[in-house]
Amino acid sequence: MTDIRKVAVIGAGVMGAGIAAQVANAGVPVVLLDIVREGAANRSIIAETAVEKMLKADPAPFMSKTAARLITTGNTEDHLALLGDCDWIIEAVIERPDIKQALYQKIDTVRKAGSVVSSNTSTIPLATLTDGLSDAFARDFCITHFFNPPRYMRLLEVVQGPVTRPEAVAAVSRFSDIALGKSVVACKDRPGFIANRLGVFWIQCAVTEAIDQGLEVEEADAVIGKPMGIPKTGVFGLIDLVGLDLMPHVMDSMIGLLPESDPLHAVHREQPLVSRMIAEGYTGRKGKGGFYRLNRVGGAKVKEAMSLTSGEYRPQIKPDLEVLTATRGDLKGLLASSDRLGRYALRVLGRTLAYAAALVPEAALDIAAVDEAMRLGYNWKWGPFELIDQLGAAWLAQHLAAEGLPVPALLRLAGDRTFYRVEAGKRQYLGTDGDYHDIVRPDGVLLLADLKLSHQPVLKNGSASLWDIGDGVACFEFTSKMNALDPDTMALLGKSLKLVAKQFKALVVYNEGSNFSAGANLGLALFAANIAAWTEIEQLVAAGQETYRALKYAPFPVVGAPSGLALGGSCEVLLHCDAVQAHAETYVGLVECGVGLVPGWGGCKEMLTRWSAPGVLPNGPMPAVAKVFETISTATVAKSAAEAKELLFLRPSDGITMNRYRLLADAKAKALELARDYVPPQPVELTLPGESARVGLKMAAEGFHRRGIATKHDLVVAGALAAVLSGNGADVTKPVKEEEVLELERSQFMRLVRHPATLARIESVLETGKPLRN
Repeated sequence: MTDIRKVAVIGAGVMGAGIAAQVANAGVPVVLLDIVREGAANRSIIAETAVEKMLKADPAPFMSKTAARLITTGNTEDHLALLGDCDWIIEAVIERPDIKQALYQKIDTVRKAGSVVSSNTSTIPLATLTDGLSDAFARDFCITHFFNPPRYMRLLEVVQGPVTRPEAVAAVSRFSDIALGKSVVACKDRPGFIANRLGVFWIQCAVTEAIDQGLEVEEADAVIGKPMGIPKTGVFGLIDLVGLDLMPHVMDSMIGLLPESDPLHAVHREQPLVSRMIAEGYTGRKGKGGFYRLNRVGGAKVKEAMSLTSGEYRPQIKPDLEVLTATRGDLKGLLASSDRLGRYALRVLGRTLAYAAALVPEAALDIAAVDEAMRLGYNWKWGPFELIDQLGAAWLAQHLAAEGLPVPALLRLAGDRTFYRVEAGKRQYLGTDGDYHDIVRPDGVLLLADLKLSHQPVLKNGSASLWDIGDGVACFEFTSKMNALDPDTMALLGKSLKLVAKQFKALVVYNEGSNFSAGANLGLALFAANIAAWTEIEQLVAAGQETYRALKYAPFPVVGAPSGLALGGSCEVLLHCDAVQAHAETYVGLVECGVGLVPGWGGCKEMLTRWSAPGVLPNGPMPAVAKVFETISTATVAKSAAEAKELLFLRPSDGITMNRYRLLADAKAKALELARDYVPPQPVELTLPGESARVGLKMAAEGFHRRGIATKHDLVVAGALAAVLSGNGADVTKPVKEEEVLELERSQFMRLVRHPATLARIESVLETGKPLRN
């Protein structure tokens, strides 16, 4: 198998540059080339500018700015020879077969034998791209369709031709899986492959039906959104995000490539309103606005929407959602409703699901591939066949027939059966042969969701569970809403630590929620404060400190395995683990100051310990205290696992897993490795600078206040944090024990939680999701 050690990307547009950035994020050197701009003094200005833009972009294509050093920029006239030592060459140029083929001929003259060449085309079939090219080139060629933005979208569609070397596809697929973090879906060589083939149909159907039925965009997006497990942008919000001007190009390409018999032709028509909006520059978020816009009226910004009936902008409306309220959680009830929104839902979703069923086996090998493509390519909560199972295949077939629409063979084959089932503890899917087949995970993938099909938890309460994941390793899982930490979480964690010490070798802290944890349950804290249950609050703080200390000094290794948000109290969990194996997209931070508090479960102590370690900062206690004060007082959140290492939320030795599906297996392997000769850590003592540092930090905060950066209550919180980090009167010549820092955390936390301004911040976060700047 080809070992991919260096990659090239040709085409430094948004997609090509983003792909190059993700390769660099994986720690792999990458060459990024583009054409020479006519008349340019700097012949490589396009590629160089692309990297410069990415370093400033938000959301950031780079997981760490240092990754940009792995990109070598150039142009296709002067630097094509750089491809000579690349193992994988990705073409990401304009969607024109003639331009792509001319480029392939140039690539073929400089690439090394056995290197893989692929196209990032989104619609053009492989047979068209390789037409007229040599058999030797075709054997090394495939399509690798990334989704935008490449760092954050986990889907990669791979298409191989009839002569493509299997080992070439295997090498690209494995590298994309493990190094780039992609879920690789094999597609057949059909226009649009899977996700865009179905996604374009869904969008076109939704727009056409909304206009035909006289709906407004807010109504359509309310229906084609949460009820169907689709992101809240709905359809019209998604078009604004992607760009209205892109949609006609994609549609024209698909219409030109698909036969007249394809159902896309039946829902496609020119929309004068959309054409007019594009002509006037209303191309979505990148333009003056799209179906939604922010318009300045009399000095104020007003949210407006395009009326599909009048063709003019108007203030956004809150649609009548009576049918959605009445059928909440009941998708079949919504589609069966005689309400006009229910009728719209049936026309759009019914046709979309029927189209999905028609794509198997025409474009996809099986239904699992279609579902994975739509979950990861379009961020659907459920894939099309999972949605059909909610409705019933027979029910959907009946309603399609009633609408005069064809019923796909796969729906008829399913009959009264479901497309997925659990048999003997394994999830199975219905194949085109009419039999059920096991869903087989790639080697190195371990999911709690699979384990739960055949196991019961070792321990469980309403907020957490403990699972046996094999080989003497236990897994502690948060299960509350948003995985927020509460007294039940702490109680079960404490109980689990005692049980693991007797029955297991190691513990992994992990879950498969969207986020590792949003931190402590603020709603519970606010409720307790409102009834003046100060003793109970202090007991919860003390219990958290005691539990986390027990975790840190347990007689077995504990490995944290976060993904998504790991904020506040859950960040403190990770700080007390022996090691962390983090998903690359982990966002870690001690954000308590934002809600008017200080970390109370050992976060200050652990950050001081890390930044005070020999060789990290210049000698003396003050540099570490100042750095930790800066990080915590500003509620800094690392925007990747790589950045978390730079901020020491993670250690340099902690691991990063690029593919979310591989996180638990990697964490388990790390836990077993640590368990071989495990010795618990020894308690540490800190040297803290005392009163002079407290005064200095307070003065720094006052300076920010005078400049309008810090608010009045920020000063109060900063004062409390300074007291903790400085040792609050500590003698710089006398070591400070961990217990003493914990006591400072607890006392300052309790002082702040009684403050009306802190309670106002907590209430604001719970109501609006944003802290109050008071």
